Amino acid sequence: MHMLPQAPREPDVSAPWREPLVFERVVVIGGGCYGSWYTQQLSKAIAREAVRIGEIVVVDRSASCQVAGALADNSYAGAPVRLVVHPWREYLTEWLAGGSEALRQDAMVPSPLMPHLCLDWLMDRAQARWPGRTVRVEPLPSVPDMPWERAAPDGRHYVSFATWTCPVNCIEPAKCPATRGPRDWSLPPSVRAFAAKQGNAIDATCIFHCSHRVYGVGMIDAAALLAADAEVASQSAEQAIHVLVGTVSHCHGALGLLSVT
Repeated sequence: MHMLPQAPREPDVSAPWREPLVFERVVVIGGGCYGSWYTQQLSKAIAREAVRIGEIVVVDRSASCQVAGALADNSYAGAPVRLVVHPWREYLTEWLAGGSEALRQDAMVPSPLMPHLCLDWLMDRAQARWPGRTVRVEPLPSVPDMPWERAAPDGRHYVSFATWTCPVNCIEPAKCPATRGPRDWSLPPSVRAFAAKQGNAIDATCIFHCSHRVYGVGMIDAAALLAADAEVASQSAEQAIHVLVGTVSHCHGALGLLSVT
C-alpha cells in the first residue's frame, strides 16, 4: 500500500509562526528507508523550531542500518539522534516500563511495514500479568467493509480506504492528493463502528491513532499505549475478554482481536 519515500514538499516557512511541539523522547521504529526519512524530517523540524525534542531514539536490529550511516556522516544537523540496536518488540517493553509520568511527553513513530507492535505489546503485558491465562490473537468475527482489506495467516487484519499506492510523506489532508477530492473517511471512527456491529463478539476497543504532527511525521503518544494497557487490565481482571486493537491513521490500519481467557 506504500511506495518508497518521495521528496516531500518543503513546508512554507513564511506561514505564521506557532509555538513548537514539545517531546521529551520520540521513538522511531526502524532505521531503514522509512525510519531514516522520518528522522531526517524531525531534524529539519528541530532546525526550523517547529518542534523541540529531548532525544530521537531510532530502534533497529542492524548496527549498519541507514540511520547509522547518516549518523556517521553527521547528516542530522546536530539533532539529538541516538541509534539503539535492539528488536522492536523487546524495546517497547523496556521503554514503556517507565510509567505514565516518565513517558508523558514521549511518542512513537511507527513504520508502515512494521508488525502490529501495539497489539504485540498489549499481549506481552497481559501474559506477564496473568501467566496462567491464555492470551492470543483471534480472527475478526467478520470481514471489515473497507475498500481494501486482507486477513493475515496469524489472525491479524489489514485495512485501507486507499486502493492506490500512497507516498510515505502524505499527511492525509482534508483534500486527498490521490483522488483530488475531499477525504471524507477516517479509520478511527470506522473501526469503532465496525466493533459496535459485532455485538458480544467484541467487549472493548483500543484504537491507536497515528496522527501527523510535524513535517509529515505521524506519531502515537506513549500515554495512549499505557491507557490501553490499563483498560485491558481493568476489563479482563476477573473475566474473559475480547478486545479489538487497531493501529490506524485516517487511511490505513492494522487490526487484531486480543483474546484473554
